[in-house]
Amino acid sequence: MKLRRPRLHVQHSQSAFAEGNVRWTNLDLDPVPRHRRHWGPWSFIAYWISDAFNAATWQFASSIMAVGLGWRESLGIIALSFFIISFVIAANGAVGAIYHIPFPVIARASWGFWGSYIAIISRVILALFWFAIQNVNGGNAVRVMLGAIWPSFLTMGNGIPEGEGITTNGMISYLIFWIVQFPFLWIHPNQVRWLFIAKSVLVPVAWIAILVWAFVAENGGALFEQKATVTGSSYSWLFLGSMTSVLGNYATLSVNQSDFSRYSRSTAKWQLLYVPMLPIVFTFISFIGIAASSAGAARYYNNASIPWDPLDLISHWSSRACRFFAAFSFALASLGVNISANSISAANDLTALLPGYVNLRRGQIICGILSWCLVPWKILESAGNFLNFMSAYAVFLGPIAAIMLWDFWVLKRRKYDTLALYQPRNPIYSYGGWGVNWRAIVAFLVGVVPNLPGLIHSVNGSIPVGEGEHPYEFGWLLGFVGTSVVYVGVSWMWPCSESLVARAVMAEEVYDGIEVEGAGDGEEGRKEVGEKGMRNGYRERDVEG
Repeated sequence: MKLRRPRLHVQHSQSAFAEGNVRWTNLDLDPVPRHRRHWGPWSFIAYWISDAFNAATWQFASSIMAVGLGWRESLGIIALSFFIISFVIAANGAVGAIYHIPFPVIARASWGFWGSYIAIISRVILALFWFAIQNVNGGNAVRVMLGAIWPSFLTMGNGIPEGEGITTNGMISYLIFWIVQFPFLWIHPNQVRWLFIAKSVLVPVAWIAILVWAFVAENGGALFEQKATVTGSSYSWLFLGSMTSVLGNYATLSVNQSDFSRYSRSTAKWQLLYVPMLPIVFTFISFIGIAASSAGAARYYNNASIPWDPLDLISHWSSRACRFFAAFSFALASLGVNISANSISAANDLTALLPGYVNLRRGQIICGILSWCLVPWKILESAGNFLNFMSAYAVFLGPIAAIMLWDFWVLKRRKYDTLALYQPRNPIYSYGGWGVNWRAIVAFLVGVVPNLPGLIHSVNGSIPVGEGEHPYEFGWLLGFVGTSVVYVGVSWMWPCSESLVARAVMAEEVYDGIEVEGAGDGEEGRKEVGEKGMRNGYRERDVEG
């Protein structure tokens, strides 16, 4: 008699990918079959427009200006940063579009099965933090919306100590946003693209209207005349530090773009859309932030301070309807980016860590629950803290992105064995049987360690680190370049010949039952990989979510 597994376990397919390897996969980690690939070029364009329109992008330039640079430098930093990272996003996203597998599985090719946990854990921690940050942004938007409907809500008594960084009405708003967001955590990535399409229409219309207001109300304000208030070496370090902050904000998507591109029904070349599109879109949104902050400084603060928080600006408007709908656009923006950049990313990582118990749906729910434990409102207390957080975000992901990029495009010559990425006993990615590619570990440490003194100092300014804080100022670039040189160099000097396959093995071959040279475990050699249980397995996924 077949015993039923406890409901705590998630369902697995009976495909060749899961055969004997349920420790390393489940239905959501298996390669996406043809009939599940619903994302086309317009889906990705809508995805990125949706992702760009969020409060963090608005705050890029204005928060950079708040710490001492002028508006020209701010926009230049943003354009340059996204030009650089767009290549990395496109290169790593193409792997998912070609092989239709998520980031945690791709990481096995360069790190090994057990070594990949370093990359996965590094990213899941940061994704959880950023999810919590966006919850605060969304909660702040809800607070302005409620204040427009019920003005006394903004003046209600505060029962939370001032040092906590949040008020009672702020906590209520945070809770409301979290509850409204919760149902969206149940939506599978294949269906969530409709949320991105809706957001890519509604939010840009609202923000362009705010841009029009900025020029009609105050002709853009006086901040366009602002020059940098720092010079010499301080200017240079501040420039690099601000650039690292911008890069850090999208460092996650530079490694996990494959979590979405795996659902692509189009070719990998469409990932090149990001190179011209991202710098233009993100710089334009940051320009809206500058213009609106400038107009707000002139109208509401007599140019004495900069309302770098857009919700602070909106709260001064006299029209309650305008306040409500503008704040709604920011709430929707936070919701969309939280799903696209954070909850699904964290869910893929949690699924890879515990594939027997966690799938994408459960992973997103866990992400939503854990966000309460991170007290994110403390991170957003000032512009300086906001930039420090984004800099810290980049320290770990720059090296990870570098290892993935060079491993696929240079060392492995774009040839992965998809089936072997699910078979830990297969020698291809076992790296000597230990499941850890020591070359990736060494390169990762080289990229991260020089940034640690500056990271420590940014967390606790009372700890002196001397000149050690400067590498941290350009942590993403330092980590990416240093890791690239070391990983490629060490891999060429001490190559792992087992991981170099003669030809790529695609998911389609496995699903279609084509005989694959060298597929299977150990010495089985030539093995027919049938499609037994494939369609049944994906019908199970339909039921599961």
